[in-house]
Amino acid sequence: MRLRVDVCRAIVLTSLIWMMIDVIILFYFLDTGNGRITSKVAVKLRGDRRSDDDLRVQANDFIDHEAMEELGILLKSLTFERNGPGEMGSAVIIDPSQQEERTRKFKENQFDVMASDLISINRALPDYRSSKCREVARKYDVTSLPTVSIIIVFHNEAWSTLLRTIHSVINRSPLHLIKEVILIDDWSNRTYLRKPLDLYVKRFSLPFHLIHLPERSGLIRARLRGAKVAKGKVLLFLDAHVEVTEGWLEPLLDRVSTDRKRVVAPIIDVISDENFEYITASDVTWGGFNWHLNFRWYPVPMREMERRNHDRSVPLQTPTIAGGLFAIDRQFFYDIGSYDEGMEVWGGENLEISFRVWMCGGSLEIHPCSRVGHVFRKHTPYSFPGGTAKVIHHNAARTAEVWMDEYKDIFYNMVPAAKNVDVGDLTERKILRENLQCKNFRWYLETIYPESPIPIDFLSLGQVQNMGIMECLDTAGRPAGDSPGMLPCHGKGGNQLWTYTGKGEIRCDELCLAFTVKGVSMEKCIGSVPQSKMVFDYEKKVRSKYFGVKVIEKEELQTFMLKHRETGLCLQADESGLQLSMCLHIEMIQKWRNGDTARLPLGESRDVWNLFVCSCSVA
Repeated sequence: MRLRVDVCRAIVLTSLIWMMIDVIILFYFLDTGNGRITSKVAVKLRGDRRSDDDLRVQANDFIDHEAMEELGILLKSLTFERNGPGEMGSAVIIDPSQQEERTRKFKENQFDVMASDLISINRALPDYRSSKCREVARKYDVTSLPTVSIIIVFHNEAWSTLLRTIHSVINRSPLHLIKEVILIDDWSNRTYLRKPLDLYVKRFSLPFHLIHLPERSGLIRARLRGAKVAKGKVLLFLDAHVEVTEGWLEPLLDRVSTDRKRVVAPIIDVISDENFEYITASDVTWGGFNWHLNFRWYPVPMREMERRNHDRSVPLQTPTIAGGLFAIDRQFFYDIGSYDEGMEVWGGENLEISFRVWMCGGSLEIHPCSRVGHVFRKHTPYSFPGGTAKVIHHNAARTAEVWMDEYKDIFYNMVPAAKNVDVGDLTERKILRENLQCKNFRWYLETIYPESPIPIDFLSLGQVQNMGIMECLDTAGRPAGDSPGMLPCHGKGGNQLWTYTGKGEIRCDELCLAFTVKGVSMEKCIGSVPQSKMVFDYEKKVRSKYFGVKVIEKEELQTFMLKHRETGLCLQADESGLQLSMCLHIEMIQKWRNGDTARLPLGESRDVWNLFVCSCSVA
C-alpha cells in the first residue's frame, strides 16, 4: 500500500513539474498586459506605424505542449533585435572553425542557413529607393488603394528565411492594405513547418491562412490553391526567401488599380546565397528569354528609355517577368486563364503567363520604385519527378505549342529532347487562346520584343559546313568575345545551330558572328559591338565539285560564300581556325554549305542554308 502511495505521489509531482515547464516556456515568449497576450518577439515596428499590441497571439483553449516546446526552442535560437550581424544589408562573416557545419547546412537549402540564422528576423535595411521614387511615394493615397492577398508557397524552407520573409512584409507594409497572408506548405517534411509554424502565425492580428497540402503539388498548383482562398482584390505572389524593402507595396497596387489588365513586378534585388548580403539590382534591366526558352535579364533598350522620357521612376514595360514576385488583379488572373494546370512543379510558367498577358490584351511592367530582395540559389535543393530536364522540357513545350505558333520550331531545334516529352492535353489552353482572341507570336516579337534573340524573319536555320576542311561552325560552348570553333559535324544539334537572319546576321541564340580587332569572334548580338561588324552577305548559286567522305564521287552540291559587308572580305576556315581573307572563288576553304536539308519553318525557301534541326548552347 505504501508503495502505491509513493508511486502516485511521484506521478503527481512529475506532472506538476511538466506543467510548470510549459507555463515558464509560454510566459517566456509571451507577455500579458492590458488584457491582451502580446508576443515579445513580435516585430519591432517603427513608432509612427503601430505598437507591439498590433501583433498578438490569438488565445487558444487548447495548447499542444510538445509543439509549444519545439517552437520555444526554435525561437530561442533566433534573434529579433536589430543589433547583430547582417544589419543594413551587410554580409555575414562566419568563423572559419564552423566551416564544416556551414557546408553541411548549405547543402540542405543551397544557401548559407548559418548566416541567415545569425541575422535578425527583423533585419533593418536601407531605403534603396531613388529620391524621385520617394517623392512619387508621397503622392499615393493609401486609403484608396485596393486590398491585397499575399501568397507565399514553400517546400522545406529554412526556418529563419521564412520568418524573415513574413516579418519583412509586416514591418514594411501598410497593414490595412493586406487582406490576408496565405502560406501554402507544399508537403514539407520538416517538423518545424507543421505545428510550430501553425502556432507561430497565430501570434499576428493580421489574418493568416496556413494550408498544408496533402501531397507534393509544385509551385504552380500550390499557387492556384492559394489564389482559390484569396479574398483581396489583388493577388501578390512572393517566394519564401525574400525581404521586402521600404515602400515596396504601394507602387505595385497603384499600377494595378489604374489598369486591372496590368501585371506588375518589383525590381528583384539579390540576397547573396553565400553571406546574405543585400545587393541592389540595376533599374535598367528587363526580362527576356533565349532560344532554350530560359528566362534572362537584358539591358533595357533605348526605345523603352525614350518612352519613359528617361525618367527612371516610371515603370518600364517588360517582355517577360521572372515569375517569382508579381501583383495581378484577382479577377484578371482568372479572366486570362490563371496558370496552366498541365505544367509540372515549376519552371517555364513565367514565360507562359508573360506571353499570354501581352498577346491577350494585358501588359507587363517592372516598377523601379518597388524593390524586393531575393535569395538567388545556384542550384535547386529539391528533386523533380522524372528529373529536372523532363519537367522543364515538358513545361517549355506546352508554352511553345500553345503560344509560339511557327516559331516553336526554333525552340525544338534548340532542344531536340523537348520534342520527345509528353506535353499532355492542350485542348483547354488552345480554346482559351481562341476565346480571348489573342494576337499571334509574330505580333509579340514585332511589337513587344523586337530585341528578342529569336529573329522575326530569318532565311535559314541549320548547321554550316566548310567545304575545305569538312567541319562545322561550332560555338564550342564559348562565351561572347571568344572565337567560334570548327569541329566535326555531328548532326545532333548542340553548338552547331546557326540562323542567317534578314539583317544579315549569322546568329546562334544571343551570339552573332562578328569581325573586330580580335579577328573573327562571337559577340552579343545586342551589345557594345557595332551592328556593322556583324553583317554578312552571301553569294548564291555557287556550285563546286565535292569529293568528300560518304558522298558519291563527283556529286555536285550547292555552296555559298559569306562576305563580310563592311570589309568586303570572305569567311574562310582552315586548321588554324576562322579568318577573313580576300574572296577567291577557287578557294574551297571559303565555300560553305548547309547540312542535311529539311523544310524551312518560316517564310519561303531561299538559296542560302536549308534547315537542319539541331540545338545550340551558349556558355
